[in-house]
Amino acid sequence: MRATSLRMAALAALTLLAGAAVAAPDKIGTVDTAFKLLGRDHDIIVEAYDDPAVAGVTCYVSRARTGGIKGSLGLAEDRSEASIACRQTGPVSFPAPLRKQEEVFSERLSILFKRLRVVRMVDPARNTLVYLTYSEKLVDGSPQNSVTAVPVDRAMPIPLK
Repeated sequence: MRATSLRMAALAALTLLAGAAVAAPDKIGTVDTAFKLLGRDHDIIVEAYDDPAVAGVTCYVSRARTGGIKGSLGLAEDRSEASIACRQTGPVSFPAPLRKQEEVFSERLSILFKRLRVVRMVDPARNTLVYLTYSEKLVDGSPQNSVTAVPVDRAMPIPLK
């Protein structure tokens, strides 16, 4: 009985730690782009995401948000466009080796299937972290996307799995 309690406590602790590792965005600000009589205005939102696997790197993502009644209720479909800029915001360190390519952030843009995704890629030849943002909804055969890169000092090689 006691071993079961210990296992349950360990599982609960791991679940909490896993939840804490998920990057939650910090809202930096918004800019209104079109007035809506009912509901919130159409706007562009800028959010900051700290890379959960790389200390000292923050990504700033801007994206359009649909307003009006549907947008206020979360039922509107936002545009499939975003822009990203990632920067070193503190000393860079790697608590654990990185995968060569990994999704680091994902945010739902519509009630159904569309998501905004940010993928980190490692360019070991240049010791650089490359971040790509895109929406999984296809527009004219290929998704809108944006890319940015954060060079890391060559004295600190990026550890890979």
